[in-house]
Amino acid sequence: MHGSREVNGRAAATVSHVWPEPVQRVATFLRDAQAEARLEEFPRGTATAEAAAKAVGAEVAQIVKSLVFICDRVPVLVLVPGDRRADPQKIARAVGAGTARVAARDEVVAATGFAPGAVAPFPLPGVTQALIDRTLLANDFVWVGAGSERHVARLRPAELARLTQARQMDAVAARTYDSG
Repeated sequence: MHGSREVNGRAAATVSHVWPEPVQRVATFLRDAQAEARLEEFPRGTATAEAAAKAVGAEVAQIVKSLVFICDRVPVLVLVPGDRRADPQKIARAVGAGTARVAARDEVVAATGFAPGAVAPFPLPGVTQALIDRTLLANDFVWVGAGSERHVARLRPAELARLTQARQMDAVAARTYDSG
């Protein structure tokens, strides 16, 4: 937390300033869930996985993209590493849907309450299913969006899975290689 300290390895509950409302929703959720997480602000922004990795000093694969897919008209949260793309066909199969597509901006806001580029994986009022790519679980820590393009939260992958109640799966597209 900006201006705070860790106590017994957990972020202190007090904050030295007022967070923007979407970030405060995330902070309240983390506090109420007794999550082991650290919320931070970066003035230059963290709207892309690359920008977030640079800001926090992590590998892009440690940055979690919180994506919303529309699966047969139902929003589904999909958590994938920042260096990978989600596979819509795998996602559709995982939730038993005929189709899956990336949500449009207005659908993202309606499902999550967050703007694209600032989507936190919690709390999400319009999402009832969450999927997490199992490769994220191999990291010691991951970073997720926290309600604004300048805020992120650091937590262990198992804690992320617990908080989102996400089902583990292979959610990413196969890597393609450029022969040029």
